[in-house]
Order: sequence, then C-alpha cells, then structure tokens
Amino acid sequence: MSLDIVILAAGQGTRMRSALPKVLHPVADKPMLGHVIDTARRLQPSSIQVVIGHGADKVRERLAADDLNFVIQAEQLGTGHAVAQALPQLGADTVLVLYGDVPLIETATLERLLALVSDNQLGLLTVELADPTGYGRIVRDTDGVVQAIVEHKDASEAQRQIREGNTGILAVPGKRLADWLGRLSNSNAQGEYYLTDVIAMAVADGLTVATERAADEMEVLGANDRIQLAQLECHYQHRIARRLMAQGVTLRDPHRFDVRGEVNVGRDVTIDINVILEGKVVIEDDVQIGPNCVIKDSVLRKGAIVKANSHLDGAEMGEGADCGPFARLRPGTKLGAKAHVGNFVELKNAVLGEGAKAGHLSYLGDAEIGARTNIGAGTITCNYDGANKFRTVMGEDVFIGSNSALVAPVTLGDRATTGAGSVVTSDVPADTLAVGRAKQRNIEGWKRPTKK
Repeated sequence: MSLDIVILAAGQGTRMRSALPKVLHPVADKPMLGHVIDTARRLQPSSIQVVIGHGADKVRERLAADDLNFVIQAEQLGTGHAVAQALPQLGADTVLVLYGDVPLIETATLERLLALVSDNQLGLLTVELADPTGYGRIVRDTDGVVQAIVEHKDASEAQRQIREGNTGILAVPGKRLADWLGRLSNSNAQGEYYLTDVIAMAVADGLTVATERAADEMEVLGANDRIQLAQLECHYQHRIARRLMAQGVTLRDPHRFDVRGEVNVGRDVTIDINVILEGKVVIEDDVQIGPNCVIKDSVLRKGAIVKANSHLDGAEMGEGADCGPFARLRPGTKLGAKAHVGNFVELKNAVLGEGAKAGHLSYLGDAEIGARTNIGAGTITCNYDGANKFRTVMGEDVFIGSNSALVAPVTLGDRATTGAGSVVTSDVPADTLAVGRAKQRNIEGWKRPTKK
C-alpha cells in the first residue's frame, strides 16, 4: 500500500518570540522539523510534502533535500486548509498527516497507526491527558465508537471533562481526502478550517474511526514556547539515555548527559557526568569517558580512555589509547593503539603512532609521528608560515626534548633525538642528535636591576 506524508510546518510560533520559524527551533541540535522528516523517511513513503508558510525561505534553505517537496500555505487558515495545499501532489493509497513542531513521535507508533487504515477505516492517534486544556476532545458514543473531535474552544462543559485528547496525527484513505477537505467549513470559534472535522465526515459517510494511543503525552507534545521546547529536549535526552543503558552503557547520571546526533555504542562503556556527544560518534566496547567531555564526529576504539575536560572533534582513538585531562583532538587526528596524549596537548590533522606519547603542554599540527616516539613538554610543530601549511614527519622511537620547535617542512628519522630547547629547521637523520640553540654564556659579576 502506497503512502504519502504531509507535514504541516507553516506556523509562525509567536510565543517563541523569535525571528526563527518555530519548526527550526532545535531539539538536540536538530530542527524540530528535521526530527519529523527523519521519522517520515523511516516509513519509506512515496512522497513527503512539507507545507510551509512563515519563514518559508529559511525552512527550505535549511532542510531542502531531493526527497522533499515544499508546498506554500500563503495564508494560515487552519490545518484543513494547510493539507488542502498539498492535495495536487497526493496520489497514494494512504495519507499520513504529521506536524513539524511534534519532534518526538516514534516510528513504531506511526506504523501501528498506519496498520489501521483501509478503504472503510481511518486511523486517529489520541493521547490520555492529565490536563487536556487546549486539546481537541475525542467524542465517543455509548459503545466507545469515535463520533467526532471537538476543539477546546468549541467544546461544551461536559465535553471538556473528556481526558482523551486529539494529537492531530491521522492516517486516512487517500481517495477520500479531497472530498472531505472540500466540504470543510470555518464556522467555528477560530474561523479556521479544522482538519479534525474530517472525523465527523468520515463517520457520516459510514467509515470507522480506529484509534491508536501514543505512549505518553511527551511523544506527541508540540512546542509552542521555549518552556515546552526545553521539556522536549529533556524528554529526548532521557529517552536516548535509557536506550544507551539498555545497550550496555553505564551513565553515572543520565540526567547530566546529552546526545546531539547519532551514537553507536558497544558494551561495558562508562560515561561520567556532563558529557556531550555530537554528530556521528562511535564508541566501542570498554571505553571510558570522564566528566565534562565534548566528543563530536569521532571514533573511540575498544578500551580507549578519554579523561576529564577533553574535547574531541573529528578524531579517532585507537584501541587502548588515552587522552587528557584537558586534551584537544581536532579534525584529522588519529591516535594509534595505546598512544598517550596528556593534559593541555592539542593535535590537529596529526597521526600519533602505536605507543607514541605526547605527555603535556604541546601543539602537534599537520604531523605524522611514528610508533613509540616521545614528545617532550612544550613541543610545537611550526606548521604555518602565514600563508601555507607544512608537514612534520617523525619516524619510530624518536625522542623530542622539551621546549622544541620543529619548523615544517621537516623530517626526523628513526631514533633521532632533539636537545631540549632546540629550534629544528632542517631534517635530522636517523640515530642522530640535533641541537639547535645558542651556546650558553655565564656572565660573572652581573648585577640585578634594583628599584629606584
């Protein structure tokens, strides 16, 4: 059975008090609409129609993709009017309506909803609410059969006591939709064309309205202001934390842990508090991550250790490698197995070979460093001349004395050594000591300056 999905994303979101269109406000660093589109894609529809209006250019610019068709709703005249704008693009057996500001809807929930749809039955997603104020109410007859949805502002006092609320998400037979939308009226308290009126029409036409319930209110909560946006963020993070713990991750405190991307984890991973994972992160078995670390678009191989307050971006740590505390691994950095990077060491586009060490207070940029090489404190690869970048290459078992400056391009052969405080400007052959510093002079009888 073919499927078209219509995502309503035209609202302004005045309560956000923002120049940014509401659906572009982020949850876990991704626009709310982006989450909904990702969920829609997992259902493998024939088409995804995104109805946009307020800030349409910004929405299209941010989220444009080959599998999306953007439809303009020039005037916001209600949800029914919004879906009608997409009608010319719809031709599937089933049409599913989603909302661009409801980012936490689960794929499994929608799959259950879609399973309800047939030529003579539509599917409606509802939710049980502790406080249904503001929600449309699901009105059923004495046999429990859905008869209509009544919006809060149009509901009687008796209807307002109903706790089963409408989520707005529904799936309908495609061939019926045009007829129902054409019969909508705006004779209501809001003066809008309500998509929810389709339910009463379907009942009148002899169709059954089958319902599926969301797991909880948060799954179908829309963000109308920044308070609700924060609630969605919190719930999203708790959901991800529970999933990771089910996969074998120990989180010291699930309430102090954020994922802002995609994470693949192994078993027996331990993550301390205030860790942020961004982009695409792969964490293999037995990895340990200390507190206050930010890890973005990186791979941590089996047994790697990231100590407190370290920042990884586009880096790869080999098996048993460790870094930190206060280490920074920038894009293009690769640590070999059991390599060690200590405190206040920064690497950029650098490869540290197996068992190599950079213990503290160094910058290694555009460098290839061989196995078991030891980098002394205060070492700098001088890779930039103000216009171009150059590379430093060190062989295996090299020893770099403290406070060395290696002026690239330069190559140091296997087992080469530099004396502490050297400025190395030319290649160093294997098994050779390079000393590049002024000869020391001791001046006898020298008097220190004194204050006048």
